[in-house]
Amino acid sequence: MAGHSKWANIKHKKAKEDARRGKIFTKLAREIEVAAREGGGDPEINFSLRLAMDNAKDANMPNDNIERAIKRGTGEDKDAAKMEQIYYEGYAPHGVALMLKCITDNRNRTVADVRHILSKSGGNMGDSGSVAWQFRRISFFDIPAHKNDYDTIFELALETGAEDVIDDEDFIEIIGPVEAFKTIHDRLEKEGIETENSGLRFQPTQEISLDLEKTLQVMDVIEKLEDLFDVQDVSSNLEISDEALEKLTEDE
Repeated sequence: MAGHSKWANIKHKKAKEDARRGKIFTKLAREIEVAAREGGGDPEINFSLRLAMDNAKDANMPNDNIERAIKRGTGEDKDAAKMEQIYYEGYAPHGVALMLKCITDNRNRTVADVRHILSKSGGNMGDSGSVAWQFRRISFFDIPAHKNDYDTIFELALETGAEDVIDDEDFIEIIGPVEAFKTIHDRLEKEGIETENSGLRFQPTQEISLDLEKTLQVMDVIEKLEDLFDVQDVSSNLEISDEALEKLTEDE
């Protein structure tokens, strides 16, 4: 699973430095809007909103943009198009399973865009439930290894209900159930431990290993999907080797 974590952090770092901030801000604003609509506009009560706002601030999104997104979600902005969060399932080339998180105001557009990319690459859309059984929803926290002691993080993780702590070269990753996210988040914040990246994601229960060429083909499809306006995140059960990561980083 380490390859997924490393790739997620490469993307996270790139997103913060990306010159196309307008598109990044739009995706972040949609997360805020949906969170505010589902749980209200107070981040002290609505933890999903708090997380979305933290991610937006981490990307240096202006406060005015954040406030406008909250108002669209709570209905204060009557002219805003209604966004909804939906999940699509499918397969990339070579049988790699995909879970796509989307936020959209037009389902027909979104599904058509996703289907076009998958079909063109030799993949296909799947019915609801056809892929989801190969994943489980988890919370994760990636903590810079050079700033923190593994044993300290391990003890903290156990105390807050985490399931696993992975010691990587660059990061110490805490993995836990979705319901433990707030507890772990608040404890890290209390202890002054900063995370490089955190949130909820689909974790594959078993990964598919491909050769380098096929791995890069699949990653190209995933990146094209993630570049779609309505797609927030793509999870796969592809094993991302260090060799593939190195090649992907060179191409960034």
